[in-house]
Amino acid sequence: MLTHLNEKGLSKMVDVGEKNITKRRAVASGKILMKSETIKLLQGNKISKGNVLNTAQVAGIMALKETSRLIPMCHGINVEGCDIDFEVNSDHINVICSSVVTAKTGIEMEVLTGVSVALLTIYDMCKAVDKDMVITDISLLEKTGGKSNINKKSL
Repeated sequence: MLTHLNEKGLSKMVDVGEKNITKRRAVASGKILMKSETIKLLQGNKISKGNVLNTAQVAGIMALKETSRLIPMCHGINVEGCDIDFEVNSDHINVICSSVVTAKTGIEMEVLTGVSVALLTIYDMCKAVDKDMVITDISLLEKTGGKSNINKKSL
């Protein structure tokens, strides 16, 4: 049975009223491929728009908190904590977003949104110097605390 459709086949928001409140955690990651010259500029804080990773971190956290406003059937939840980390390599940057909540529904859409917006922010801030960047491999790595637990961490 499709849980996001009503008896007429129209979209609906799932009722989570009867679900148990549990501590939930999720981790997502994504990657942006870029020229090594761009990485060096970024590391030297020489991108004209400012500190790229700091801005991407703030943007990702802000987006995570606004997920229910962006994705129509996503429930609003009170995020208890969020961290966005970056692994800078010679030709790409990995972005890892983790978050926790005590709620009736999970936080996986929020971490996926956080990663996506952090990657988009990096792209936006570096596009003047690198037209060949590619955002890729956005995925949920871990989800715990609900009915289904997922753990596919492999960074």
